[in-house]
Amino acid sequence: MEFGEKLYELRNKAQISQIQLAEDLGVSRQTISKWETGTMFPEIGKLIKISERFNVSTDYLLKETRQKDPIANLDRLVLKFLGSAQDMDVISKELVDIIRDGMIDKDEKERVQNILVTLNEIEQIIDEIRSSLCMDTDM
Repeated sequence: MEFGEKLYELRNKAQISQIQLAEDLGVSRQTISKWETGTMFPEIGKLIKISERFNVSTDYLLKETRQKDPIANLDRLVLKFLGSAQDMDVISKELVDIIRDGMIDKDEKERVQNILVTLNEIEQIIDEIRSSLCMDTDM
């Protein structure tokens, strides 16, 4: 189990909404969502606050543990992918904006590089889903 999955479980077990946790930590609800889906990771200060909030060690939060239930793992991967759907919407809009004038300047080249990084991250999520599906069929 990865950090995002642990945060999601801890928050739900404590019956705390993303909004409530965001307010406790001084971040946005979207930030909590990105942490839970694995698209972002908290800075060390926030990680310590999360540890204190849920009375768990930072060691527990940081070290990956194996998910025993492959279906639950697949569910988390799919949620992680769906969380990246927002990124895809932003990417589409940025690409339209970039090609609108027919020329790519220096700033737009940098934006394209950032888009490629995001697309590679999404590709990794898809590969994880594909691998999980292959492992599930082997059982």
